Amino acid sequence: MTLDISPDSRSGQDRVPLYSPEFAADPQRTYREMRHRFGSLVPVDLVPGVPATLVIGYRTAVAILNDPDHFPADPKMWERDIPTDCPVLPMMRYRPNAIRTAGAEHTRHRQVTVAGLAGVDLYQLHRTVEQIAMPVINSFCADGSADLLSQYAFPVIFATINAMLGVPADIGGDIATGMGQMFEGGDTAAAGTKLMEDALYDLVRLKQREPGDDVTTRLVQHPQRLTDEELMNQVLTMYGAGIEPMLNLILNTVRLMLTDQRFAGSLLGGSLSTRDALDEVLYTDPPMANFCTTYPRQPILVDDVWLPAHQPVVISMAACNNDPAIGTGDFLDNRAHLAWSTGPHGCPAKSPAYLIAQEAIDQLLDALPEITLAVPADELVWRPGPFHRALAGLPVLFPSTAPLVVPGN
Repeated sequence: MTLDISPDSRSGQDRVPLYSPEFAADPQRTYREMRHRFGSLVPVDLVPGVPATLVIGYRTAVAILNDPDHFPADPKMWERDIPTDCPVLPMMRYRPNAIRTAGAEHTRHRQVTVAGLAGVDLYQLHRTVEQIAMPVINSFCADGSADLLSQYAFPVIFATINAMLGVPADIGGDIATGMGQMFEGGDTAAAGTKLMEDALYDLVRLKQREPGDDVTTRLVQHPQRLTDEELMNQVLTMYGAGIEPMLNLILNTVRLMLTDQRFAGSLLGGSLSTRDALDEVLYTDPPMANFCTTYPRQPILVDDVWLPAHQPVVISMAACNNDPAIGTGDFLDNRAHLAWSTGPHGCPAKSPAYLIAQEAIDQLLDALPEITLAVPADELVWRPGPFHRALAGLPVLFPSTAPLVVPGN
C-alpha cells in the first residue's frame, strides 16, 4: 500500500504520518516517496498533532548529529506544550541522562555512562549470554514451535542486561513487572513507570551499600558523583536503549537469515556469517529506524528549509543508510551506517550490543539448525510506531529437540 504524500507544501495536512500501519508495513517505499517529494528534510507527524522534521539525507544527518550547539538533544522547551498523555512523550521527555541532555550536563552524564560500560568484560559477557540462552532454548525446544520474541529474545536480553547491571532476582522481578505495565499503556502505564523507577532506586541504593563488579556499581562510584535521581535515570536508559533496539536487531536478523538464501544456506554451512547478517540489518533495516532527536535552539536554515525552533528534528537512520547519494548497495563489510548514531550522542554500548545479539542468534541457530518461519515472510506483522522497526512476533517451527546440556550445570 502506498502512503499519500501530498504536493510540495509543508502545511499540517501535508505531513507524512509515521504512526500508520501502512508506514510500518513498507517504510522503504515511503522513504523513497519522501525523497522524491521533499528532498532531505521531510515534514512528518510522529503521532497525530505532534509535528517534526525527519532527516532522510545521510550527509545532512551527519552534519546535524555533529552540531550539538545548534541541535541540542534537550527537549525541555518542546515538551512544555505537549499534553501529558501524548503517546510519544515517555520516549522523548527530558530526563537527566546522557540521551536527553545537552552541553555540560550531557558531558557529565556521558562520562559516567561510558565509564560504566567500559568495564564490561566481553569474554565474560559471551559466557553470560550462553548460560542464559541455553536454558531459555530448553524451555521450548521439545515443542517444535515458538514465538522468538516472547519466548526467546526478550527473556535472553532482559536477563543479560540484569546480569550486566548486577540486578538481584527480587529487584529484577519488579523491573519486569513495571516494564510490562508500561508496554501495556493506558491506565497501567503510570503505575508501571513508578514501579520500575522505584525498583531502580532500590538497585542504586543496594550498590551504594554493597558494591559489586557490575555497571551499576561503576556508575555509583564514578568521581562525578551523580545524584540518586541521575543514577536511576542512567540505569533506566540502559534498559530502554538496550531492550527494544536489541529485540528488534535480533529478530530482524533472524528473519533475514531465514528468508534470504545467502544467509539461509549458512545455517547448514553456507558462506555468510551471523555478523554479516547483523551488519546488513543495521544498514538496510536498523532496529531503531527513526530516532536521535534534537531540538533547534532557534529557527535555522538547512538544505534551503527553515526548521522551527524547539520542534523535533528526527534522524531516519533507515532512510539515511539507504540514501542513493551515498549508497553503493554493498552492505557486507560496510559499517559506515548510522544505526549506532554518530557524534557526541553516538551509542557507547556498540561492542557489548554486537556481542549479545550475535551470541544470542548463534546459540539459537546452533541448537535448532533446521528452524524455519511458521508463516510466509509477507504475513509477518510489523508494529506501528514512529521510531522502531519492530516485528509483533516471529513464529518459527523446528524438529522437536532434546534439551541442551548447559555448561557448568
